Amino acid sequence: MEHALGLEVGDADAIRLSLLVASVGTLASLPLAVLVAVALARGRFPGKILLDGLVHLPLVLPPVVTGYLLLIAFGRRGILGPALESCCGLVFSFRWTGAALAAGIMGFPLMVRAIRLSIEAVDQRLEAAAETLGASRIGAFLAVTLPLSLPGVLAGAVLAFAKALGEFGATITFVSNIPGETRTLPAAIYTLTQTPGGDAAAGRLVLVAIALSLGALILSELLARRLSARIAG
Repeated sequence: MEHALGLEVGDADAIRLSLLVASVGTLASLPLAVLVAVALARGRFPGKILLDGLVHLPLVLPPVVTGYLLLIAFGRRGILGPALESCCGLVFSFRWTGAALAAGIMGFPLMVRAIRLSIEAVDQRLEAAAETLGASRIGAFLAVTLPLSLPGVLAGAVLAFAKALGEFGATITFVSNIPGETRTLPAAIYTLTQTPGGDAAAGRLVLVAIALSLGALILSELLARRLSARIAG
């Protein structure tokens, strides 16, 4: 059975699952990304360089290593997996939720970097002025800095979403390649390239992946330009 663009049902399911995984992973990690970006942009504390390195570690580690670490930490027999399952009912290994976790972690560094740069671009004298008018430090940040940084926050979220759409190595290591559960778009393409006669279907999915990723990058660039124009104005 085929859908529009000649996609098989399983291929369309992989696209929908990828969009779900990327969306959940990005939205779930966004609040933490903002907090970490604020700490790196404004904070002065011991270990700041170490924190910065840990945040960006997924960008330089082999994705398989990241997936293996996730398996150790959040697998059913991992360090945190059993506790999360018993207290919260959260299961990550071999579930789409695990794919979302892996996608969120892989996109996290890009999101933090974009948000950090947008916060650093805001003149701190604006926060100081708000504080002289009676606002608390947190209130000044929420009322002044965060709204001015919003385009950067959105740009970072879009970049992380694009990265999450293409995540493969950490995901397949952590949650495997289960049709309808963890077979995302990259995993579906990989499976089709290993299947006799699957080249045509793989090509169609590649075009879908390119369109989704390129659209996300263009949107991120437009948001970044808007940020620059707002600061310049």
